[in-house]
Amino acid sequence: MKKVIVLTGAGISAESGLKTFRDSDGLWEGYNIEDVATPEAWARNPELVQDFYNQRRKSVLEAGPNAAHYALAKLEEKYDVTIITQNIDDLHERAGSTKVIHLHGIITRSQSGIKANLTYPIEGWELKMGEQCELGSQLRAHVVWFGEAVPMIETAAKLCAQAELFILVGTSLAVYPAAGLINYIPRDVTKYIIDPNIPTASNSRIVEMPYQATVGVPMVVDELMENDV
Repeated sequence: MKKVIVLTGAGISAESGLKTFRDSDGLWEGYNIEDVATPEAWARNPELVQDFYNQRRKSVLEAGPNAAHYALAKLEEKYDVTIITQNIDDLHERAGSTKVIHLHGIITRSQSGIKANLTYPIEGWELKMGEQCELGSQLRAHVVWFGEAVPMIETAAKLCAQAELFILVGTSLAVYPAAGLINYIPRDVTKYIIDPNIPTASNSRIVEMPYQATVGVPMVVDELMENDV
């Protein structure tokens, strides 16, 4: 089967009611990023950071996949699909996608405060202060904070280099290193860009789809399922 790489950003989750990144005013759900999404914030006020992610987790669990998520899952019937997402929710998995790489972690898991790759599932939405990993460190949300390394970026780059078809959904290509992944896609590969505001991409064979994810993704998937592009 043809190898399809999909890179998704905040736009696909926004249509499920989730604000997964900062708004135009520079805030994320009313908070300064520096106060809730950095290692320094965790060291300064872990209770605030823990509560912030508990509330985000609660919102994720209350939300559901939308038409774009389900369309990408359907694409697996005919293609070898890997989704690389910048989002920390689990909506791709809940829609049925089986190969999902989370560049910035996934909020439904916790991680050790001293060993990032030591992670655990979270039952329910609340991760409490005092809950520790097996090494005795306080558990925190399994989310990559500003200033931390993005451990899955090299894996994602290698997958992009193997793409035979590429779909970009709901991202402005403004957040690095994720934004640089499009540069690993071979130049002769067709690239669908689905977003109301098409980002500038220095690549070739681009098909621009200036639509919301729930409109544009089903359109592209229907075309691919019918025509085997």
